[in-house]
Amino acid sequence: MLTIDPKELSPMKLQGYLQSAIAPRPIAFASTIDKNGKPNLSPFSFFNIFSSNPPILVFSPARRVRNNTTKHTLINCEETRQVVINVVNFDIVQQMSLSSTEYPDGVNEFLKSGLTPIPSEIVKPYRVAESPVQFECKVNQIIPLGTEGGAGNMIICEVVKMHINEAVLDAEGQIDPMKIDLVSRLGGNWYSRANQGLFEVEKPLATLGIGVDVIPEFVKESPVFNGNDLGKLGNVEALPTEEEITIFVKQNFEVKGVLSADDEVKKHQLAKEYLDKNEVLTAWKVLLAKQ
Repeated sequence: MLTIDPKELSPMKLQGYLQSAIAPRPIAFASTIDKNGKPNLSPFSFFNIFSSNPPILVFSPARRVRNNTTKHTLINCEETRQVVINVVNFDIVQQMSLSSTEYPDGVNEFLKSGLTPIPSEIVKPYRVAESPVQFECKVNQIIPLGTEGGAGNMIICEVVKMHINEAVLDAEGQIDPMKIDLVSRLGGNWYSRANQGLFEVEKPLATLGIGVDVIPEFVKESPVFNGNDLGKLGNVEALPTEEEITIFVKQNFEVKGVLSADDEVKKHQLAKEYLDKNEVLTAWKVLLAKQ
């Protein structure tokens, strides 16, 4: 058996072991606002329920391992003492992942992820409309767990209002685990879908993804693509150039055939096939190809 003294490992190596061994973990999709009213949206897998009376949720935005800086969510919770925790199901997992990109302060992750902000009833941060359950919370306490990179900050929240999409309820009015289709976090790129098992989601780019807001309207409005597809399309650093697209079309007879048929739906369906294989740049080349 491998025996480890945590003090002998780098913070990054230790974090990898911890996140892979203590799993699967539920995901707190935390929506906050800063003191000027600008929204922020970010996921955290150091999260769980700790009390039902009063209803208490706890999550922890850790200090960044690479440079020991703090996250916008923590700063906002310190300043406003309010947060909305949205649960994450399979339908929004790619958009959730995209929102975890380290966009600069002031960038609206709702726009970048393509998710819909809706007003809360008691607190000021927005809820995520696509999330099947949303918890409006007041922040009761924030407990720093250290001062070095990787140190957590326990945010203890009290639920003051809860919203449940009726589509995930069973005949008795309880949440149906099959219908809600929650996802959880493991180590590396691994996630677990509660009703189906393990799957992978590629981590967001270390550089900034273009975001769903940059995707052309004809793609966002297509009935072929769902939110997860848009999340994948938004997680590229740049769109392919015209030269790259031209070379691709010349070498791909299937794409030539779709372009000759001038069938937009078939074109989108072909791009969707590439997205399902996680060949995102190829999907973009199909979408942007012209006859």
